[in-house]
Amino acid sequence: MVGQRLEIRQGQGLVITPQLQQAIKLLQLSNQELDEYVEAELEKNPLLQRDETDGTPAESRLEEPRDTPVEITRSDELSFTDGEASDRSSTVDAREDDVYGDATPGERTSDRLSDEAASQPGLSDWSAAGKGGSFNDGDGGERPDAQVPTLSEHLQAQASSAGFSPVDHAIALSLIDGVDDGGYLRGELAEIADRLGCGLDRVEAVLAVCQGFEPTGVMARSVPECLRLQLIERNRFDPAMAALLDNLELLARRDLTALRQACGVDAEDLSEMIAELKGLTPRPGAGFGHETAQTVIPDVHVRPDPAGGWKVELNSDTLPRLLVDKRYHATISAGARTETEKTFVADCAAQASWLVKSLDQRARTILKVGAEIVRQQDAFLAFGVEFLRPLNLKTVADAIGMHESTVSRVTSNKYVSTPRGVFELKFFFTASINATGDGAAHSAEAVRHRIKAMIDHEGRDGDVLSDDRIVELLNEAGIDIARRTVAKYREALRIPSSVQRRRMLKFA
Repeated sequence: MVGQRLEIRQGQGLVITPQLQQAIKLLQLSNQELDEYVEAELEKNPLLQRDETDGTPAESRLEEPRDTPVEITRSDELSFTDGEASDRSSTVDAREDDVYGDATPGERTSDRLSDEAASQPGLSDWSAAGKGGSFNDGDGGERPDAQVPTLSEHLQAQASSAGFSPVDHAIALSLIDGVDDGGYLRGELAEIADRLGCGLDRVEAVLAVCQGFEPTGVMARSVPECLRLQLIERNRFDPAMAALLDNLELLARRDLTALRQACGVDAEDLSEMIAELKGLTPRPGAGFGHETAQTVIPDVHVRPDPAGGWKVELNSDTLPRLLVDKRYHATISAGARTETEKTFVADCAAQASWLVKSLDQRARTILKVGAEIVRQQDAFLAFGVEFLRPLNLKTVADAIGMHESTVSRVTSNKYVSTPRGVFELKFFFTASINATGDGAAHSAEAVRHRIKAMIDHEGRDGDVLSDDRIVELLNEAGIDIARRTVAKYREALRIPSSVQRRRMLKFA
């Protein structure tokens, strides 16, 4: 029979409280995001204050994260000067599935142009692009403190004085909105015409006018079109140049024989044409103001210890210093009359106290993880990238008694300053490549560095190494690696194939 009944069941389950969720959230924030979060909490909670003095009574101060250095030696285990650190770290250890993402941040739209130019070695050495024309134009008269207009503002000003009708001016502004930082027009004209409800011919006519704006080559839809606009302005666009622009892939492969046949010129004329092409700029918008890049501020400092090993300490400048104003809490608690007021004061006090403890816990956890990474990668700090060890999240998590997801959050958007430079903490986590025989495994980053060093010495040794030859040399050095892996690392480093490098050496 089907019926209703009441049952009592007892079970265990993981419940993440709001306070624990806040502590987990604080772990993965960068120092800039943390500062914004703390600023928002200061506005909401009247019991929180920034600790800007050194004379605050001890009973009302936040127990600040101690930045006493952690000494790392090559034989000693990790230890903290504060015995409570390891106990407190477990309270923020959330056992959740967390996939550690090692992909780099997405490239900006303008970087697509850089990749396109990089794929064409004949154009890849065009650096320091100015506002148009050749690279020798320079911008020496620009004051460092002057406000540089953005490319969009520069183009909008020209569109306003171009004599467009109201409809054409609206089309021009829509086209300008699709221009990336490099000065290229991204998007299909048919889509723009359909969105604006006008004919494609009219959009193309407005674009033809806009492509006459300064800097020359702006609003082109491809590298060949950008170069063609600049050659037309110099009155140097002829059938031979047109053929050269149509066969840039031959120039990228350094196939000069096929390029001479396609252009119908001899070797001397082709050399002059290529030199003239190098005098152009493939990024006409690069000389204009863009969004200011944020400076990386390290969360952890690593310094050599005169006694041996390394000293690891937190960057105190990035730590928010907060305190709970107990005197003000007592005042408003005494004045609270209704239950709503009493509840609000109690919630503010609890939230302030938990935030203070969470910030303290976050700092200790970062220091603990950073110190373990330094202990694991001691050889890298001492001798360089070739000695970078294979390392994964589980190794660090097991060593410090935390979950992998906690270590993943701690290493996200956190940076460490070392004698060898500033690195993101997740830089030290690299895949493992087996060694030949019974040797120790090698770090993938160290192997990539070794491959790059081999190829960098090709010109001096007078020989070009094929992928198969690189595999042989690495096997002789005790690294068990497949040819496809070498090809993958070489392509990731944007290094051409051995055939292309051989042509480049002949062309040079």
